[in-house]
Amino acid sequence: MVGDGSPRAGTRTATVLPLPFRGLWLVQNSPSRRVPSHGTNLMGERYAIDFVGVDDRLRSAGMRDWRTYLATEPPERFVGFGREVLAPAGGVVVAAHDGEPDHAARRSQLALLPYALGQAARLRRGPDGIAGNHVIIAVDGETGFLALVHLRAGSLRVAAGQKVATGEQLAECGNSGNSTQPHLHVQLMDSLDFPVARGIPLEFSYFREWRRGRPPLERSSGLPAERSVVEPLHPVAQLSP
Repeated sequence: MVGDGSPRAGTRTATVLPLPFRGLWLVQNSPSRRVPSHGTNLMGERYAIDFVGVDDRLRSAGMRDWRTYLATEPPERFVGFGREVLAPAGGVVVAAHDGEPDHAARRSQLALLPYALGQAARLRRGPDGIAGNHVIIAVDGETGFLALVHLRAGSLRVAAGQKVATGEQLAECGNSGNSTQPHLHVQLMDSLDFPVARGIPLEFSYFREWRRGRPPLERSSGLPAERSVVEPLHPVAQLSP
C-alpha cells in the first residue's frame, strides 16, 4: 500500500528526490517531528534530516562492550561507516571538501561530555568544522543546493565543477565534523554559503518505511517519521531520466 501520513515540512512546496543510499537506515532529526529539525535555522539546517545505517536486526553497530558504556568506539564498528552515498539528483558539484578526520564514535554519556565541551572549537572553525567532509550539488533546474555531510575521509569521488548524474556514487558515509556516530546528514538550501543559507523543504520518493508497532508502508513520496527505518524501493540509479 502507498501512504503518506507525515506532516509537511512547511508551507513551501517540498522538493522530492530519491533517497541517497541503498539498504536500511534509521531516521533521526526528521522535519516530520519538528521544524527546525536540528533546533536551529543556522547553516541551512531548517529542514535537514539524518540517516544512521542499520543492519537487518536494526542495530547501528554489531557489538557492544565496555567501550560502549565507558569510552569512545572506533567508527569502523558501525554499520553505516563506509556505506555508499549516492547522488539523489543530477547537477553540478559546487563544493567537495575532504581531509577532515573520522573521529571516534560516542554512545557513552561519559564520552559525550568532553565532546560537548569541544563544540565551541568546532563552531569557530566554521562550516568545515561542523559539516566535516561534504559534497554540495547545485541541483538541475535551479532547485537549490543539496548538501551531503559527515562523509568518510578520503572517500570523495567527485570534485568541484564536476557534473554528476542521479545514482552516481559521491563518497561514503563517515563520522567527520559534528557527529557522534557515523551517519549521513542531508539538507537542501537556497545558497552555497552555509552562514547565510536558508533551508528548503525536502521529501523522498519510493521508499519502504517501518514505524515501531506498525506494518511497513510503501510510500510514493513523503517525509519519513522520526525513529522509523527506511529502505529505497528502487535502486536510485533506476530513477535517472
